[in-house]
Amino acid sequence: MSLLKPFSKLPGLNSANILLVESKEEFQQSLADALVQETAFTVNVRLAKSLPLPMENEESRPRIDLVAFIIDLTSELSFQSTEASLKCLDPGYFLGKVCFMVTNARNAAAPIERLDAVRKLAASLHCPLLFTEDQRCVMFSPLQTPDGVTNATERLLTILKVAAGLVPMATALYLSNLTRSTVSPDIDQPSFD
Repeated sequence: MSLLKPFSKLPGLNSANILLVESKEEFQQSLADALVQETAFTVNVRLAKSLPLPMENEESRPRIDLVAFIIDLTSELSFQSTEASLKCLDPGYFLGKVCFMVTNARNAAAPIERLDAVRKLAASLHCPLLFTEDQRCVMFSPLQTPDGVTNATERLLTILKVAAGLVPMATALYLSNLTRSTVSPDIDQPSFD
């Protein structure tokens, strides 16, 4: 297993590369399509179900500026896949080049314990945690909402610009400190009652 390393390749001129990792691939493609619409700079999007990435394309693969893990809270497999994939990242990525995006947080089928686990994971790695609603329920058939995709795209582009070095006088580590997920003390502390 090879680790994905953030600084093993040179960055591209006026471009940014993002890797979207989602086990179910439901929200991933619509988000990728919206990301490449950016006109101020070139956005290259790579898609993966999980990490590690295949070894055969390693030489031609560009530098990945940001890794975004998309976690569906209604799926235990989605959370487990993210946890397993994190082991394939070089520790340098956790200096502002990883973020987590949670979908279906408002869904009644999403257990609150899984949301707490995702919040703890993001807080322990000092990574931003973004929430987005990609679906609305109409007669029990989920449909993707354009507003959810647009909002998620704007949030990711803000983080991606900084992670790729396209914002003067801002670093990914600084942005990570401003946007990182925090967990309230009562969640982490055991009860002594």
